[in-house]
Amino acid sequence: MGAVVNQIQSSSVSPLFVGIDVSGEFLDVACHESTEYFRVTNSPEGIADLINRLLPLKPQRVVLEATGKLERAVLEALCQAGLPAVAVNPKWVRDFAKSTGRLAKTDRIDARVIAHYGAAVKPAVRPLNDEQTQQLQALILRRAQLIEMLTAEQNRRKRAHRAALPSIDELIRFLQQRIKDADHDIDTFLRSNELWCKTEALLRSAPGIGRATAATLIAFLPELGTLSGRQIASLVGLAPFNVDSGSYQGQRHIKGGRHIVRRALYMACVAAQRANPQIKAFCDQLRARGKKTKVAFIAGMRKLLTQLNAMMRDAIPWNPPKA
Repeated sequence: MGAVVNQIQSSSVSPLFVGIDVSGEFLDVACHESTEYFRVTNSPEGIADLINRLLPLKPQRVVLEATGKLERAVLEALCQAGLPAVAVNPKWVRDFAKSTGRLAKTDRIDARVIAHYGAAVKPAVRPLNDEQTQQLQALILRRAQLIEMLTAEQNRRKRAHRAALPSIDELIRFLQQRIKDADHDIDTFLRSNELWCKTEALLRSAPGIGRATAATLIAFLPELGTLSGRQIASLVGLAPFNVDSGSYQGQRHIKGGRHIVRRALYMACVAAQRANPQIKAFCDQLRARGKKTKVAFIAGMRKLLTQLNAMMRDAIPWNPPKA
């Protein structure tokens, strides 16, 4: 690694970009436009060693892949040490590797590809969520996992032999109780933060926005109210993308974004069909014009999101337009 320090100190032509391939056991580290490579363990000791090696290099960017929360500890440690670290979507890195002809995949190669991606794209460094927000996110994600397990058991019950029904019913009752406990934990945790209480009350003033949706927006969409309508829709993944070429005009599709927020908004839009006359009328108009129900719902979700964004921006509760 000393050769890397000498090489960087002797040359100030280009900034340094570091790529880190994260696994459960190791952190593979490579620098763009350098042959040097090293590996440390993905442990507190290994992360401390990594920081000690990177600090003298003063990299412009340290890039990691977001790999199922395995990168969280090292990302937090790098940021706390003052290093410009950022986690990026692994699909973007893999697509970048294919575009450069890198089809092979090893830990060493992945680290070099991530470093090259960082140098080419220069992803923006984003502030990390505070500890309290991370705890709220963990509670909401756990609730979502419990609901998925409950749905799986309920679907399994429809096809199960009667000999298996007592076991399935017992697990269903257990999961239903755990979901109630999760709702209580989330509600209690929200009540511990005065700002969150005010935000929840503001969001829930909109018909169709329940406790779960409000909590998801608070935890996973802190940008709500700080961006334009177009920007917030794109961030969540509700902005349609064009598929046009020459005289061909393809069907628009949404992609990317924060799926957990999008799922919460979908359930809110379903509830809005009964509780929110404005959103219901908007979706009904689209269906009357021949749009598919799913397309109408996505448009309704986008409209609801932009209205919530304006409410948060102006700190004004829901105020439906007069007929």
